[in-house]
Amino acid sequence: MLVRVAFVDDHPILLEGLVSLYRTKADLDVVAMGHTTVDALNIVEDHHPDVIVMDLSMPGDSFAAIDVMLASYPATKVIVFTASSAIQPAVELIEAGISGYVLKGASSSDLHHAIISAHSGETYITPGFATKVIVSMKTSEMRRKAQPRERLHHREEQIVSGLLKGMTNREIGVSLNISEKTVKHYMTSLMSKLNVRNRVELVIAVRNRTSPRDRVAS
Repeated sequence: MLVRVAFVDDHPILLEGLVSLYRTKADLDVVAMGHTTVDALNIVEDHHPDVIVMDLSMPGDSFAAIDVMLASYPATKVIVFTASSAIQPAVELIEAGISGYVLKGASSSDLHHAIISAHSGETYITPGFATKVIVSMKTSEMRRKAQPRERLHHREEQIVSGLLKGMTNREIGVSLNISEKTVKHYMTSLMSKLNVRNRVELVIAVRNRTSPRDRVAS
């Protein structure tokens, strides 16, 4: 069975090379390619690939796009393919639910293995880098046990801040320089994460999770 895969990267030569290379793989079917985070979202919405391989440093908000994919299109596995070896973004993305984090210094066989692993329900991290990520994740787990509260990412906190100010999705989008559509996707993700059904319940849940001291500070 062929694995339907899409590639998104803002470097044209790299992207063309990836597509040309992996189109020759007998177990892969390259269904789409793109250059921006908007392209990535459109590809997932229109083509529903089994796996999408995407860079982090592209026009648009890659983290927001990934959050939307994980919340709204769980059948598509997300692999981050990046030159960044920063630990914290990798930890946050893996904890959020991506299926692979591959550094661009890896071999083509590593990325191929990551794609097949992701489709099989496994998580793949570039060897060597994986050790650092695992250590950091264990540290994060200990911190979560000390503070057992659903953690929101930075962009989610920004969305919540606008929500508590009574801003519309459009106003939040303008203030954060993202599209209204992306804000709506964030709202959906937040409602799922906080187990609520609508905007009103989301506001109540957010207020309940914020301590009085936090509200005074804000």
